[in-house]
Amino acid sequence: MENSFEKNNMLKEFYIPTYIFMPESSVEQVSHIPSCPVIVFINTRSGGQLGHNLLITYRKLLNHAQVFDLLDETPDKVLHKLYNNVERLKRDGDTLASEIHRRLRLIVAGGDGTAGWLLGVVSDLKLVHPPPVATVPLGTGNNLPYSFGWGKRNPGTDRESVISFLKLVKEAREINIDSWHTVMRMKCPKRSPCDPIAPSDLPHSLHAFHRVPKTDPEDMEYSYTYRGGFWNYFSMGMDAQVSYAFHSQRKLHPEKFKNQLSNQKQYLKLACTQGWFCASLSHPMSR
Repeated sequence: MENSFEKNNMLKEFYIPTYIFMPESSVEQVSHIPSCPVIVFINTRSGGQLGHNLLITYRKLLNHAQVFDLLDETPDKVLHKLYNNVERLKRDGDTLASEIHRRLRLIVAGGDGTAGWLLGVVSDLKLVHPPPVATVPLGTGNNLPYSFGWGKRNPGTDRESVISFLKLVKEAREINIDSWHTVMRMKCPKRSPCDPIAPSDLPHSLHAFHRVPKTDPEDMEYSYTYRGGFWNYFSMGMDAQVSYAFHSQRKLHPEKFKNQLSNQKQYLKLACTQGWFCASLSHPMSR
């Protein structure tokens, strides 16, 4: 009983009240200021059923309002809304909003692509003091979480495992990472509608920008511009091709991607068919 009481007290250190997320909310008096307030983003498509189970556990332990399913809400909209509201509450003299702004940490559960997505969103916010990001290794390779000491194996989704991870987040030391940013412009004829690729069909690492206007002297054609980033390391070529093929196949056939081992098998299969280890027999040039 005492152990359960201590854990509930510990969870208060991560808790963010609902009014912090509400655009029309007013300042509220609170008795406790959390030492490590967190926002949690979970890609429920990652890790087979693990992502969904992890979402349920986090929402049971924390405020439902501070845990987000990335299939339902994108991190850019969530964070823009949060920071706009926090700034408004700070102007109204809300002490809790000021402390949450200063102490906030983000947790992202997913693969390397999901982690890169959130890092890109945080970078685009152009904050003076961006919140540190902890990565839950919920993908197939999990190279990014492994690079920063969060492990490589998919995590447990039970209450005890989540509480243990929250403790690690609270105790973690903030470090900086290298990043590279790229801009890609795609042209199309003037008479073509050239609609941009839908956000849901883009890799998480890319963000679409507006069309170049007709009057632009440097470009007599319409074009769309996409901005992307690499985090900690970058890679181009066949591994990117295989990663995107894996992402596309998982969207089409989620039932084939049930756990980390089966995901790794699918990844290996795609690598072989696209010629990682030998010329691909399915490639047009091999016929």
